[in-house]
Amino acid sequence: MWLCSMQRQERLAVADESSLDRRDFMLATVGGAAASIAFASEHAAARAAPATLPGGTVYTGDMVDEKPVVSTLGVADLEPGKHHRFYFRGVEGPSGMPWLVSVAVLRGAKPGKRVTLVSGVHGDEMSSIHAVQTIIAGLDPAAMRGTVMAIFDVSRPAIESMGRRWPNSGRGAELIDINRIWPGDENGPDAPARHAGLLFNRLIRPNSDYVLDFHTACTGIDAPAFHLAKMDQPEIRAMAELFPIDQIFDSAGYPGLLTDALSRSGIPAFTPEIGNARRLDPAMIPLFVEGTMNVLKMHGIIDGPIGRTGRDTGIFVGNSLFPVVATAGGIVEHLVKLKDTVSPGQKVAVQRNMFGEIVAEYTSQVDGKIGGLRSDATSEPGNVIAFILFNRVPSSGIDDYPE
Repeated sequence: MWLCSMQRQERLAVADESSLDRRDFMLATVGGAAASIAFASEHAAARAAPATLPGGTVYTGDMVDEKPVVSTLGVADLEPGKHHRFYFRGVEGPSGMPWLVSVAVLRGAKPGKRVTLVSGVHGDEMSSIHAVQTIIAGLDPAAMRGTVMAIFDVSRPAIESMGRRWPNSGRGAELIDINRIWPGDENGPDAPARHAGLLFNRLIRPNSDYVLDFHTACTGIDAPAFHLAKMDQPEIRAMAELFPIDQIFDSAGYPGLLTDALSRSGIPAFTPEIGNARRLDPAMIPLFVEGTMNVLKMHGIIDGPIGRTGRDTGIFVGNSLFPVVATAGGIVEHLVKLKDTVSPGQKVAVQRNMFGEIVAEYTSQVDGKIGGLRSDATSEPGNVIAFILFNRVPSSGIDDYPE
């Protein structure tokens, strides 16, 4: 998620150094209107008048695949010691059918903290969804205190096309990154903003004490197991360090991110990033499952000893990312691997033309560790070839990435 945004922003910066499109919107031609969810099923009941329960849950009266549809959820309404499954009614698509979001709530037999696990904010981030599914499958609500809520598919239109962004038809065809518009606006100018507003106001914020927003790197970038987390906030730091992963990018992020919107609402949140997009990473997913279980143990939701943490993996924390940007077109040959330590002047990649002649050589300008590598074998000028995670010293004269 984060590295993808930075790759896009770097291209914008090369084109116009005076302007960065922080909303990261991209105009594109989309074949046809956005696909709408198959809402009706053989189990669907006729729409009834909304039923409001104490605590705020609103059932629409619909059933899909024998699961109730809600437009507002209050986890305090739910029976303790049970695993509950719902569809949350999001914004309507161009056909008039609503986009439904899959939600699971494990309400413990005893009261306690409420932790929310979010995935599917970007439609090409499959490992994030699988990790949350695995975590939920390993929990027994009858033995829990508090509540764990899992949201599996925030951006259903993007997931349907295995794309990062939401295909929106509001002003012609455009692709909108929903993780640049939180907390959204239920009366906003486009469907993704309204969808984000509904989820934020009626599902996530009222039911969460802590939030983990799971992502992956974007298509085209290989990344290690890492977090984006505000390490100056003690509650976030305590959770982030419980994961046996490789790196933490200590960054406040910027407005529009879900974690930023939650933090501004007083809810500690951070972003675990699980490998690469568009596929499952069976080696990396268990690291994030183990770390999340550690978080649930720390908050007293489940019992058991703390497993491996960042201390066991020698986790590296950096406060800046330095982009190595292509200056030529051609085939890229990496001379380093993910997580390698690099120093100023060290050659990290070369680029060759179709004759095999070297047309560009790329070096590091900082002491740090490789935090991302371009996965495509070719590159145009302006693309990010590598990201180096490092700790910037203000007096060093080195400028990190402008986000």
